Amino acid sequence: MYLMDYHHHTNHSFDSTASMVEVCKKAIENEIQEICFTEHFSVNPIAPTYGHIVFEKYLNEIRYCQEQFHSQLIVKAGIELCEPHLLKDQYDEIVQPLNLDFILGSVHNLNNQKLRLALKEGHPTAYERYFNELYHMVSTADVDIIAHFDLMKRYAYKEHGLYDFHQYQEIIEQIFKKAIDRNIGIEINTSGLRTGLQQTLPSLEVIQLYKELGGEILTIGSDSHAAESVGANLTDALSIAKDCGFNYIYKFEKRNPIPVKI
Repeated sequence: MYLMDYHHHTNHSFDSTASMVEVCKKAIENEIQEICFTEHFSVNPIAPTYGHIVFEKYLNEIRYCQEQFHSQLIVKAGIELCEPHLLKDQYDEIVQPLNLDFILGSVHNLNNQKLRLALKEGHPTAYERYFNELYHMVSTADVDIIAHFDLMKRYAYKEHGLYDFHQYQEIIEQIFKKAIDRNIGIEINTSGLRTGLQQTLPSLEVIQLYKELGGEILTIGSDSHAAESVGANLTDALSIAKDCGFNYIYKFEKRNPIPVKI
């Protein structure tokens, strides 16, 4: 089984202290064949991710790990963009020349407020606002994959429980139709399996809907911020993918999706 972790953070992200070299060593120990680092990045000065990453240093470390571990691990250079549909020209100007392998697009903020705060302001409308923002993202942003599709539930489930899939099915379908039309895929993000949430992001119903609508491009990522959890629950995610009818997951090279048989 070819194991790939396509969502991982290190100390090049504001919310991690992990060493890239140590992550690679642990990935090899965990029998992972390929990893893509996807550090947080924002051009919005208000966002917590702003100003942390130094791309020259980041890409130099990627190259070092590629050389150091070339016979044991494939190392790819990626990024996780925060609200990339906003300030799009600024994103394009910085990101396009980097010649990255892979770009995740995520919504972590609504109207410059973290999702937690948006939730406190109004739980009944927070999910609707979140999914509408995702729709705007997939409509215009230059990304490869929608990161942790239903991320809002990470902050909502303890106090409000899980959301009703059927209540938001229409907007989720609209997001997927637009994403499929623009050749944007989704990930199975396993981070929720390591918390009290105890489910992937997105949930099984959402992954099934993506498949039913004709979606094919699917990646798997741990969303780990520590070396110890690199590759966590990848086999669980592969099982979910197979159960939902997927025969392939995808890796990326210079933004080109490449199918890998499950």
